[in-house]
Amino acid sequence: MRKDIHPTDYRLVIFKDMSNDYAFMTKSTVKTKETIEWEDGKEYPLVKLDISNQSHPFYTGKMKLVDSAGRVDKFRNKYKKHIEKK
Repeated sequence: MRKDIHPTDYRLVIFKDMSNDYAFMTKSTVKTKETIEWEDGKEYPLVKLDISNQSHPFYTGKMKLVDSAGRVDKFRNKYKKHIEKK
């Protein structure tokens, strides 16, 4: 294995699903500008997620996808003719 190619600045980071306020803590090297106070009373860097395992249709069993950016609607409008043929 090659040496010195992996990051060494791992720290605890909070990832928060903005569609349902589910949050979890894990180690990461991601750079963030925001922080949040966690259950233990300490401040940690915050990464906002559009979707997580708590809101993804595959894991929840619900076939409705919450799309904050409108990407699904744009796709459906673009390929509406192809979808209607089937």
